[in-house]
Amino acid sequence: MVLDKIREIIAEKLEVDIADVKAESSFEDLHADSLYMIEIMMAIEEEFDISIEDGQDMQTVSDIAAYVEEKLA
Repeated sequence: MVLDKIREIIAEKLEVDIADVKAESSFEDLHADSLYMIEIMMAIEEEFDISIEDGQDMQTVSDIAAYVEEKLA
């Protein structure tokens, strides 16, 4: 559920097909620059009512999903 919602947010922000946003996709692969990353992180924070302290270590979609799941636990 968390991963699916994060994939939806990323697809919407990057204006790409959700099928192109896979768990193993890196943000480099998705051509997400730093401004897109800020928008994505803000949308994720709002959706899950969490605060993301350091997004620098998150390189893939699954990295973000794991972080969010940990924060929600």
